[in-house]
Amino acid sequence: MRKSLLLAATAISAVGTPALAQDNRVDDNIIIVTAQRQAQSLQEVPIAVSAFDSAALEAQQIENSSDLQLTLPNITFTKTNFTSSSFTIRGIGDLCVGTSCDQATAIHLNDQPLFQTRLFETEFFDLERVEVLRGPQGTLFGRNATAGVVNVVTAKPRIGEFQASGDAEYGNYDAIKVKGMVNIPIGENLALRGAGVYVKRDGYTTNLNGGPDLDDRELYSVRGSLRFEPTPDTTIDLYASYFREDDNRMRIQKQYCQRDPTGILGCLNNTRNAESFNANSTFTAALSSQEFLAIRGIPAAFALGSLYGPDQYAGIDVPSDPRTVNTAFTPEYFASELTFQGKIEHNFGPISAQLSGTYQKVKLESRQDYNNNIGSRANYATGLNTLAAAAAGLVPGLPAAYFSPIANAIIPDGPDGVLCTSDTDTIGLGSFGGNSNCAMSPLQYDRSNQYNDSWSAEAIFSSDFDGPFNFLVGGIYADYHMTENSYYVNAFAIDYVAGLLGTFSALANTDEMGDPAPLPPSFLATPYFRNNTADLKVKSYGLFGEVYFDISDKLKLTGGLRYNNDKKNVLARSTLADFLVPFSQTTDAFESPYVGSFDADPGIPGNQLYQSRKVKFNEITGRAVIDYTITDDNLVYASYSRGYKSGGLNPPLQPIFEVPESFAPEKVDAFEIGSKNTIGGGALQLNLTAFYYKYKDLQLSKIVARTAVNENIDADIYGAEIEAIVRPDPDWTINMGFSYLKTKVKGDTFNSDPRDFGGGRSDAVIIKDITNSSNCAVASSSGSAAGVNAFVNTVNSVINAGLVPGVQAGANLQPTTAFPANGNIASTGAFGICEVLEAAAAGAFVGGGLDPLAFGGIDYFAAGVPKNIRGNTLPQAPRLKFSAGVQYAMNFDNGMSLVPRVDLAYTSESYGSIFNGNVNRIKGYAQANAQIQLNGTDDRWYVRGFIQNLFDSNSETGLYVTDQSSGLYTNVFTLEPRRYGIGAGFKF
Repeated sequence: MRKSLLLAATAISAVGTPALAQDNRVDDNIIIVTAQRQAQSLQEVPIAVSAFDSAALEAQQIENSSDLQLTLPNITFTKTNFTSSSFTIRGIGDLCVGTSCDQATAIHLNDQPLFQTRLFETEFFDLERVEVLRGPQGTLFGRNATAGVVNVVTAKPRIGEFQASGDAEYGNYDAIKVKGMVNIPIGENLALRGAGVYVKRDGYTTNLNGGPDLDDRELYSVRGSLRFEPTPDTTIDLYASYFREDDNRMRIQKQYCQRDPTGILGCLNNTRNAESFNANSTFTAALSSQEFLAIRGIPAAFALGSLYGPDQYAGIDVPSDPRTVNTAFTPEYFASELTFQGKIEHNFGPISAQLSGTYQKVKLESRQDYNNNIGSRANYATGLNTLAAAAAGLVPGLPAAYFSPIANAIIPDGPDGVLCTSDTDTIGLGSFGGNSNCAMSPLQYDRSNQYNDSWSAEAIFSSDFDGPFNFLVGGIYADYHMTENSYYVNAFAIDYVAGLLGTFSALANTDEMGDPAPLPPSFLATPYFRNNTADLKVKSYGLFGEVYFDISDKLKLTGGLRYNNDKKNVLARSTLADFLVPFSQTTDAFESPYVGSFDADPGIPGNQLYQSRKVKFNEITGRAVIDYTITDDNLVYASYSRGYKSGGLNPPLQPIFEVPESFAPEKVDAFEIGSKNTIGGGALQLNLTAFYYKYKDLQLSKIVARTAVNENIDADIYGAEIEAIVRPDPDWTINMGFSYLKTKVKGDTFNSDPRDFGGGRSDAVIIKDITNSSNCAVASSSGSAAGVNAFVNTVNSVINAGLVPGVQAGANLQPTTAFPANGNIASTGAFGICEVLEAAAAGAFVGGGLDPLAFGGIDYFAAGVPKNIRGNTLPQAPRLKFSAGVQYAMNFDNGMSLVPRVDLAYTSESYGSIFNGNVNRIKGYAQANAQIQLNGTDDRWYVRGFIQNLFDSNSETGLYVTDQSSGLYTNVFTLEPRRYGIGAGFKF
């Protein structure tokens, strides 16, 4: 018996009626898909979509969504910063970051849309196929998609047939994987199918601080499905699945930085090195510094350092190995997902009807060292000793009752003992409520969590008339509800600042007459950063339809329209040391008697504890396709489609920062031509595609004030794709793929680069604000670098002298300084106070007068000097991709076979940021997999050996730049290291 281990990925498409076929295999060379909501052969339909059946997934070692990118043209996949991921198709991916963002690439399970799914975190098992549709799907699928659709189709129960299979695998890192399936017929028209997978392995990442290796995995997923066929024309499918992961997986593999010795930026703008960022650039360093305490009238002895002195990470080495870190906080990762689906299909003669629905519930919790490094506490000695002395009543004028609660909470064993950092609690008390983590080194970690549930229902009616005209109409309603989504940043220095500033604020309180009226001993809540979406509701519906007209036996026309309606309601707030809470309080911090000073929404009169916003969008989209069948084996087509993705709301920021409240929907006009060809009776299958996109209001995110906010730009995209399968004889299978992609920002588009707030101008000064650690910039109206530097130095002298109302003397701010020549920063920099510089640039009276015209005119930029990014390449858009796979089946006379296979994939360089440049460059990489499998007689059993990532490449797939108040370091995301092992399985 001749056997083939794999049917390789091909470019495919489909047109017609709802999918009815149970089997995805028609013969050894055909895969049936439902790319257009009906069952057809891959080669018959005029859109670009790639598909893998179960044999292809196993042969090419495609075990999860990340592996898909290694074979598919113009597709990349990467983890992203906040426990999410981006599946990018033709340069369009999930570049929007936030709870109200929609997915550019829609994820479907059995043709039904999923929301914020963790589906791609599990391993693929017992699948019928995976389909990846490239390009806007503006008519048929889900809630619409601008990039494309990934549709995971599970294996369905087989009526009247008992089946079972099992697979066990062992590899390096003590990796264990077990998969199994059983199909049980019940009577003549009912069947039940169960399947599951369990994965456990040790970590990939060494922690120099000791303990077990980090980034391990332990997960399981189970599913059950039932198929009932009460009549020949009726099919009912029920489905339930549960996924759970609980391990110490890392969200972020590594952090890189070109260290900024000035501390104004934290990291420079040219290279990504294995260096620590300058911690003097951070929020905690600014507010615990001698310079800031001086302007608040707080004794310098309480400072944890100076902004002009050594920082917490000075002299700390960062391991160059991307899989080696030094952390005192072990990562924690938990995810679960419960899914139920149901579908009923019935044929009313030439009219078919389908009703389906999905319910989904997701939980996610992740914590990780914020800086992936251990800082020094040496600079803290003076400040901690002073705090301990004040707590003991040894500092004249400072009552011990006000300082002992701070010391008891964060240095319970004295200034030389453990340092306690607030845990990520939900009531805003942290360490001052007894909820903390303590260690000898100063801890810093973040937490990302999410709880949501959703449901959707869809109805489709389609025709199968004998004449030239047919149709499909339908509608979908989706309801998504997020009940918790937070991003925390916790650090010992935040606790210290929250306690110290809160205490001095309480002591300095005065009554209406200006007389001293100290408040009870208090801290500032929350003693950690928390961006919290407390509630998000999304309600969406779509009405869609397509008509199919056979102009002749060879020429066909498809036309479709869709109406989209999306409504989003968000309740959110962002907090960080905002209002006083008595140390004695044990209930939620927001029940403080002083919470009235907190306002989550300054745009509305009164003090709001949450910001409440609503948006709604509606759009008509559609497509038109004409295809011509040259022969039964040759098809050409041309299409136009309009894609749409709804807009959303930016998260709330601290009141001192301003960004647009909302961002606009995305729209794309996509033009495509293609050809699908089967040559020599199947010896060659060759599919060609070319496309051009006009993109409007592409959604991009960046970090502002420790929070991701989104903006819109326009772009042009074009490219081409080639996919081929060569079968010189039945024992050989060679698959190849190639893609070319060109993306560019369209028109003059001005935006501020977080890495370079001076916008590349030598006549600009980048300011690090000592009151909140944000950056601003000032520039010369006349182009005079000397003039703008003199202006900043004069303003700082005014601040130092205490001539600014509300700002006390003694800050000792230094003159502007140049950044290193190799840092790609043309501007100079300085520590200062942005609010004072803004007033001075506007000509306001400051300390006896400061005329900006005397310095050649000064312009102030709160969000940085914008630069023109016209022509820049979009993120996650490599210019070239190439893949090839070869396998040979050696068939023996006893019915057994030995099948070796090798796969190679190359992805060219890309950028991780719209600002491009060397610092944002993601290097091209090659990945190779190999395996050999011995198949038993009639394929009843098999044994295999495998190796993944043969070259052990540390391939980077994406990066993320943090904000100015965290140091502008770069988080990177990588593919897994080399894995190898053996496996065995059976099936009958």
